[in-house]
Amino acid sequence: MTRTAPTTSPTAAATAATSPAAADRTSDRSSDGAPARVAWHRPLLGFAALMLVLSVVCGIGMLADSRTLLGVSVWEKPLKFAISALVYSVTWAWLIGQLHRFRRTAWWAGTAAAVLLAIELVIIVGFAIAGETSHFNVSSPFHIAMWSVMAFSITALWVATFVVSIILFRNPFADAARTLAVRAGALIALAGMALAFLMTGPNADQLNDFQGVAGAHTVGVPDGGPGLPLLGWSTVAGDLRIPHFVGMHALQLIPLALLAIEVLSRRIPRLRSVSARHGLVGVITVAYVATLGLLTWQALRGQSIVQPDAVTLAAAAVIAAGSLAAAVVVLVRDPRRAAPSRP
Repeated sequence: MTRTAPTTSPTAAATAATSPAAADRTSDRSSDGAPARVAWHRPLLGFAALMLVLSVVCGIGMLADSRTLLGVSVWEKPLKFAISALVYSVTWAWLIGQLHRFRRTAWWAGTAAAVLLAIELVIIVGFAIAGETSHFNVSSPFHIAMWSVMAFSITALWVATFVVSIILFRNPFADAARTLAVRAGALIALAGMALAFLMTGPNADQLNDFQGVAGAHTVGVPDGGPGLPLLGWSTVAGDLRIPHFVGMHALQLIPLALLAIEVLSRRIPRLRSVSARHGLVGVITVAYVATLGLLTWQALRGQSIVQPDAVTLAAAAVIAAGSLAAAVVVLVRDPRRAAPSRP
């Protein structure tokens, strides 16, 4: 008696392929032994597409709408947040697609992150359309409620990101250098996100003369003064957005630095060693953390990024010199000392 293989409807197959349960069962190799295609996290990828559209809309708004708020276009803040959310979403959509352990948990955490970011962006855009500030605005019960929702969403976003970052430590990547780059970038990004909480408390001037604002980006002067184009970072005082930005994007910059090293390895044989690349990523990580600490210290002292004093310059020189010396040591040490390909 001939047996007929069971058939599966296209709808059921598609559902099985995209569900978090199926993601847990996905192997990192295809049937022919080739690397399997990355299963991108679709909710984050869809949100990233929305952020791309929003970025275009905000760019048009900056050109077509002459209204300003705190000295800049009302559309500048939504544009910056849309771009940042776009980068965040694409990065984590790809990383979650690389996971093989605890992938279901990561899928739900990523989905929660997309929802939480959407809540924050809706409020930011809504206030921009109204021509009002969204952050630190506690001028009425409504504004307090909206600011509270934003505070909750960003805190919950940090928790969701923390969960996926911990899962990264249970999932090795192609080699030790790539694994270190991704894990270090994720941890530093968490620290960068947490630095935002330094901006949320009222400063002394706000406590002495309450004007419906509790919290500030700048240290030493009120928000809204002269700043760098588009970035808006203060050119006359300390600005906590700088370490916040630099920290958050470690997740992109450190792996990109490794990618550059891998490209250079085509011309520099020493860089073909996993041990050398792993060591260089370690140097980059330490230098990044030291730079983040320096930028935070500079901002808290009320010092502008474009007006560093002698102490700041000296500290930066020490970081640069130490990093260069460490990189040289990595490149000249015994090439036979190889780091393990998988931690």
